[in-house]
Amino acid sequence: MAEIYDLAKIMGEIIEDERIGSAKNRKVTQEEIKTILLQKKRLAGDKQEPAKLPLGEALIREGLLTRPQLEHALKIQAKKGQKIGSILVELGYIKDESLLRFLGKQYGADSANLLEVCINEDITSVLPSNIILKYRVLPLKVEERSIELAMESPHDFSAIREVEFFTSKRVTPVIVPSYQMDLAIRFIEEKGRGNFSGMDIQRAVQVGPMTLANLLQQLASSNDSDLLLTSGLPPSIKMGNSLSRTSMPALTPNQCVAYAKALMNERQWEDFLVNKEIDFALDYDDISRFRVNVYRQKDTVSLAIRRISSEVPSFAGLGLPDWLEDLILKPQGLILIAAPTAHGKTTTVSALINRINEKRSCNIITLEDPIEYVYQPINSNINQREVGTDINSLSEGLRRIFRQAPDVIFIGELRDNETFEIALRAASTGHLVLSTMHASNATATIDSMVNRFPQHLQGQVRQQLADALLLVFAQRLIPTKTGDARILAYEKLINTHRIRNFIRENKVHQIRSQPQAECDDFASMDVCLVNLLKEDKISMKSALVYAENADYVAKLGK
Repeated sequence: MAEIYDLAKIMGEIIEDERIGSAKNRKVTQEEIKTILLQKKRLAGDKQEPAKLPLGEALIREGLLTRPQLEHALKIQAKKGQKIGSILVELGYIKDESLLRFLGKQYGADSANLLEVCINEDITSVLPSNIILKYRVLPLKVEERSIELAMESPHDFSAIREVEFFTSKRVTPVIVPSYQMDLAIRFIEEKGRGNFSGMDIQRAVQVGPMTLANLLQQLASSNDSDLLLTSGLPPSIKMGNSLSRTSMPALTPNQCVAYAKALMNERQWEDFLVNKEIDFALDYDDISRFRVNVYRQKDTVSLAIRRISSEVPSFAGLGLPDWLEDLILKPQGLILIAAPTAHGKTTTVSALINRINEKRSCNIITLEDPIEYVYQPINSNINQREVGTDINSLSEGLRRIFRQAPDVIFIGELRDNETFEIALRAASTGHLVLSTMHASNATATIDSMVNRFPQHLQGQVRQQLADALLLVFAQRLIPTKTGDARILAYEKLINTHRIRNFIRENKVHQIRSQPQAECDDFASMDVCLVNLLKEDKISMKSALVYAENADYVAKLGK
């Protein structure tokens, strides 16, 4: 009781608050001192709260969190010093709504999402700025005898006492996450009190672009190919191999999580939490179609978003040679499109499939991860199956595909031996198979497929490949001379009798040792680069970047 009625201490606190507060010229009456003493006594009686488990442990007990997730979050907390609840939300282990509901239940108080509320100046002016900033509280609703107060802990009795003194109203605590209070405090420090919403808070403190739609709209309306979102950096735009950062502020970890959640459905988010990476495609708010890769790096979430044209491109639009049509209209065989990432493999395949769709009456089945271009049936039936939505994996989809009466099969990528073996079998038994691979050139594509198998099986694989292969089409997208677009350069390897023998006898390397000239069955990337130089479509500087034999290209490309 001595502590409660320590008049010297109480008067000192009142004098200090009066000195820094907006009411510093007002005299403190004896009646107000009595009121403070009674309030302090009441609060002391309320202070005996029941013992509670730490938040993380309580979330585990409720089944909202796993032990490995908590341990991961605690490691981050040790580095960053944030509150554990905010870290769990930032990592995506628990949603804001779930955390708020749980905190409200745990503390027996209401909760609020500051990023979804609107607060007018009449409410914020109830408290002086110094009290808001000192105790990290924010009035949400003011009534005749009470005030709803946003705060990080409903048991911060010092804050409650101060607010009740200045307002002469009883405080009803409302729990908010600490990171949201951080944003609100930063807003008040920079802009002062006044009318503001959750969106205003984010905009004023420059947390980043307000909606993902703005960024995607910018990507869709430009010639850029990719939008990259990484915590600690401004949103970045990529075109080919060129990367540029926008003038926007650096993104926060929580904002990257919010962007990822906004693009995913519940099942995709759960898969991402388990696998730590996910690919999918979506049509976003009638802006465009996008392919999205979400992945984890340094305990944060990053996104790589690629714009996909809503229309399937034509041969002419991509610069594809007309002779490709003769091969893709064959009834069986294997066609491989090879290139590094971001050099248009999927786009080329889409044009090939659509040409088959126009020229043949057949059943086309695609196995994609994810579906990028969406085809409209013309003369063929087209069934597009997506990994994760329609099938569990490419190999699983392939194992059952023969029961679906396919004529043409597109496999998004030959990723493993089982997928490759089934693709070879399909290409040898009356099906046309198209797929893509990451490889630097046509002969490297063949070596890559063979070398992934054990030594004792490689001879058999070469024999099967020699019999089934129709074409390896290796490509690059090279900046045009004007620098405002990219143009296709390619290397072709058509499986003639000569090439077939090279494959069977493990002499694929000899194909490249032939004199540099365009043959019916092989033409290197250098030959195509020389042709583009002569047509004045690319610069010598760009050509030499992609040339295999720089002297040859420099000499003949003049």
